Order: sequence, then C-alpha cells, then structure tokens
Amino acid sequence: MLNERRRSVLSALVDEYVASVQPVGSKVLVQRYGLGCSPATVRSELAALEETGYVYQPHVSAGRIPTDSGYRAYVDDVVTPAASGLPGGDAERIRRRYAVVERELGEVLHETSAMLSRLTSYVAVVVAPTFRRARIRRVTLVQLAPRRALVVVVTDSGQVADRAIEFDADVTADELMRVEDYLSQTLDGAVEAVAQSARTRIAAMSGRESVIALRALNEVLDCLAEADADRVVTGGVPALLAHPEFSDPAAVRPLLALLEDGISMLTVISDVMRTPEVEVRIGHENPSAELGHTSVVAARYGNEDLGGVIGVIGPTRMDYRRAVAAVRTVSDTLSDVLGS
Repeated sequence: MLNERRRSVLSALVDEYVASVQPVGSKVLVQRYGLGCSPATVRSELAALEETGYVYQPHVSAGRIPTDSGYRAYVDDVVTPAASGLPGGDAERIRRRYAVVERELGEVLHETSAMLSRLTSYVAVVVAPTFRRARIRRVTLVQLAPRRALVVVVTDSGQVADRAIEFDADVTADELMRVEDYLSQTLDGAVEAVAQSARTRIAAMSGRESVIALRALNEVLDCLAEADADRVVTGGVPALLAHPEFSDPAAVRPLLALLEDGISMLTVISDVMRTPEVEVRIGHENPSAELGHTSVVAARYGNEDLGGVIGVIGPTRMDYRRAVAAVRTVSDTLSDVLGS
C-alpha cells in the first residue's frame, strides 16, 4: 500500500508519461504537478517506487517509466475510486447519437464501436448479445429459385441472421408461405433450446410441408449458431496504430491477427460478463500473449438475457481516466437504448 506522497508522485508520473511518452524526471514533476516537496524528495520517492517495482529507469540518468504494477496501483488508487462518467457535453452527444441510429442491433453495435474509438483513440471492441439466449420474433422465407430460398431470423434484440436453403425438389411460393406462418407461430418467443425441441416434433410429422419446415428449421438453427460465433465488432485500428508503441509492424502484427479472430477475441473479453464493474486489465494481466503490451478496459451492457460487452484496447500507456469514463458512459447509455 502506497503512502499519500508516494501515491501523488506515482499519479503525477503516470499522467506525465501518458501525455509525453518520455521518461519522467523529478524536476518536471515538481514544476508541473505542485507536489509540495523538493526535487530531491521526489527523487527519493521515485527510487522507492523503483525498488518496489512500480516504475523503472530505461537507462542511467533517464527519468522513470511506469511498470504494469505501477499502472495497476494508479488505476486502483487513483482512477477507479474517483471514476465517473464522461463530462456532460460528451455524455449528451453520445445520447443524441444513439437517438438517431436505427434500432437494428447490428447498426447500433457498429456505431458503438466507432463512437468508443473516437472518444478514446484506441481500438474499440463490441461483443453482441448471444443469439442462443435471444428470443425469436419472426422467421421469413423468401423464394430465390424453384429449389432455393432465403431464411431470415429476427430476434427480440433486433439481431438479424439469414441463410440460403437448397431443397431437393421444387417448392412453391404457397408452400413457403404456409411453412413460414407455421414456423413464425411455433418459434415466436422461443430461445434456441425451444427451437431444438420443435425440430424433434416436426421430424416426427409426415407430409411434404413438414419436410420443408424441417429443412428450414435446421437452417434457422445453423444460422443462429453461425451468427453467435461472429458476434465481435471492432473499430479504430488506425487510431491504435497512431500510438508510438505500435509503430513497428512486426510487433503489432500478432495483435492485429487477434483482433481479426472473432472467436479468440470473444474468449479474451467474454468473462467480463461475470462482473458488474468496469474491468481494467493491464499488460501481463491479460490472458493472451498478444495483449501483453496493451491494456483492456471493458464493461458489460444490457441485462442477463440481452447483454454483451464493450471495451477498448490500447497501449499500457493509456489515459485510464478517459478510457474508464468512456466505457462506463457508453455501457450505461447502450443499456438504456436496448432496454427502451
């Protein structure tokens, strides 16, 4: 546990390093942060912080740089206890932006990703609610050819999934319409588990339309599973690459590969759903080696039945105050939008 003076010195050092991207010396801290003590005292405190692993000196005569442990102490002692939402103007702009976005969930989540990246200058990650827990509201069958149709599934969360169906024989528009009516009535309000039981009932039925219905329902379940595996929306990679930590293409390539792998990103970030608070992971605290030089700030949104995760990924030299406030404000606003 840091004493008050050491906490103030560490806080000032982190703030200065985030702004300057340069090792920070005692004289700069005294001049810019009103620490109320001499440079010699600050040097002594920096030496103590280095001994305990909170800062390090990249080379002799240089200033200090925070370590992952230093950032963790800063977040726990300085940022998290005082964290609130964004300034009123930013918060109001977020609310106004959501007011003009169409309620189709895909558009809302893409807008959320772009907005978070603009607010923080980091990569934004948005995990959509799982299709497996969403309730089906409508099933539509659109004939594309005598033996081909498109099945479209709409859930109560506004999610839309579609998939093409190939039949073994010609199917008429009237047959598709009757099957569509049957499936829409049977699956209205159903979650995936209920839809699975409906498949068992339909498979036990006889008749041409039951065969069509079973084929369509199989595609409904397959497209829900496929959409569930593709729930991660990312945005703002150019903003991330603008930070000096990511100027080396070889160093950043593994991170970009991870961002493009929706399943891996889902694994990395989904356990945030187990905590109601904004989660901050710094450097080595991340479960993936590709994130070893980054920080992740994430929070869940929505509720247990209709919820997901939003977050930002940036360098460990992150503006944690801004990132935590942005994630919290957008999470709260998105929860309100989806609940309305």
